[in-house]
Amino acid sequence: MLSGTEEIKLINQAINGDQNAYKVLYDHHIDGLFAFLNQFSKDRDLVRDWTQRAFIKAFNKLNTFQFKARFKSWLFTIGLNEMRTDMRSSVMFVELQEPEIEDLPDEDIDPELWDHAKQAIRDLDPQKKMILLLHVAEGYSHKEIAGMLSIKEGTSRIILHRTKEELRKKVNS
Repeated sequence: MLSGTEEIKLINQAINGDQNAYKVLYDHHIDGLFAFLNQFSKDRDLVRDWTQRAFIKAFNKLNTFQFKARFKSWLFTIGLNEMRTDMRSSVMFVELQEPEIEDLPDEDIDPELWDHAKQAIRDLDPQKKMILLLHVAEGYSHKEIAGMLSIKEGTSRIILHRTKEELRKKVNS
């Protein structure tokens, strides 16, 4: 795990042309970005494409990074935008990948109830699923989510609250 200071140093080195700094940033963030985007499509080639395009755009525009947010947040925003661009152009609906969901609950949860919960998550519309995963699975704050999705912080809070209520109703029915 890179500290904030180490990451800032690497970003500055990359901006100044240090290819090794680019490689360290890439190696540090590739798995997390891929795993996150993989939750929105079963097509691993498409997810690899979104991930690769996100890194290309981020590295091409690295000199515009303002250090106001974490690099990971900025990179995830770019990855989300790549995914949303493809989703808009193909009007596709994607499902949450099974292996990713399996790791979320405690072992104490009733398997039948968990299966019902997984289906409820799969059935969420993409924006609700995105906000739920960014907040619950990735640990982003509502402020960070708002910046990533170009929405208001309050909107992120409301959507997450409504999504949780929707999931509770579906799971308890």
